[in-house]
Amino acid sequence: MKLLETREDIELLVNTFYDKIKKDEAIGFFFNDIAKVNWNEHLPKMYQFWETLLFGQVSYKGNPMAAHFPINEIKAMEKHHFDHWLKVWTATVEELFTGTKAEMAIYKAQNISQLMAYKMEMARR
Repeated sequence: MKLLETREDIELLVNTFYDKIKKDEAIGFFFNDIAKVNWNEHLPKMYQFWETLLFGQVSYKGNPMAAHFPINEIKAMEKHHFDHWLKVWTATVEELFTGTKAEMAIYKAQNISQLMAYKMEMARR
């Protein structure tokens, strides 16, 4: 197993994760059918997002919460969707990396999934 240490590692992690998500029966439709994600734009943003969270390289500028509200209005993004996202993320991290930064990637994703699930639920009320 390899340590999660570089921007290239983040790119591998993010690419591997989204390759799974694109084909995922439980949540892939959010990306493919509802958001109609432009992967050439989305992936670099995700590299920057995770680089900022894990390495403190402030390269990400954006509002991830705001990007999800319009999708939530079309189709409710529920806790079980975020739990599944976290399960796929965690499995991807664990199959590729080990060490403190890998653990941090999982921990940060846990926090993100809980916060996003809560915010999306509150927005539907």
